[in-house]
Amino acid sequence: MEPDLPRDYETLRAKILDQRQSLPKRIAQVAAYSLDNPDEIAFGTAASIAASAGVQPSTLIRFSQHLGFDGFTSLQSVFRERLRERTTSYEDRLTTLRGSAPEGGRNRAIFDGFVAAASNSLDQISRSIDDGVLERAVTILARAETIYLLARRRSYPIASYMAYAFGKLKIRSQLIESAAGLDPEIISFAGPKDAVLAVSFSPYASATVDQARLLFEQGVPVVAITDSAFSPLAQSAAEWFEVAESDCAGFRSMSATMALAMTLTVAVAEKRRD
Repeated sequence: MEPDLPRDYETLRAKILDQRQSLPKRIAQVAAYSLDNPDEIAFGTAASIAASAGVQPSTLIRFSQHLGFDGFTSLQSVFRERLRERTTSYEDRLTTLRGSAPEGGRNRAIFDGFVAAASNSLDQISRSIDDGVLERAVTILARAETIYLLARRRSYPIASYMAYAFGKLKIRSQLIESAAGLDPEIISFAGPKDAVLAVSFSPYASATVDQARLLFEQGVPVVAITDSAFSPLAQSAAEWFEVAESDCAGFRSMSATMALAMTLTVAVAEKRRD
């Protein structure tokens, strides 16, 4: 690769997102597929990826060259490196922390690393938040008879906190987490007078994506917190927020997402009181 080309997935992803408005239709189609299915890009063949993305194999080459790579194989190597990084175990992440911190001050170094990641995340969302999107999202949620909360895996604490806070604020909400497997039945009660708050980041939780899409098809307005314009959640959302969280040795901060969740919760309560 040339020196100025992205050597890691996050840099490549940022470059694709920066160019998303100017990409030709077919190349944009491949770009969206690549960010939604990075594992397939890493391991698939040009023929299988093109078939899944609904384009010709030559479009993959044009997509790669559009980003400055000499061919699809060079681009694919970045996705393969991402997979190697992502499959690092939590034990390996702890080893990374151990190796980067001085023996006598390891705990303090870990603490400082997470504080720095949180600070970076908060600075970024403070600069990037769209006031218009925030106002419209609060309006959607404030008008809802019931707010349905969707999240899985590392995003789950966000929805759990919002359910707790909405309860304290006397706002009717429903956290979709039925231990009895009644999620489909619970979701079936939602209608156009309700709203959905869905949270998911790459690699997206399939249950969250599927349920958000189902609710969207039922006419329920969806507000999403996610990490990309190519996120499947963004496709179902009336309004959506792009949140990029920094990490410390592979452990990703949730500070910006939680700040946004707290903002939405309190702002909805204030708007309903008005």
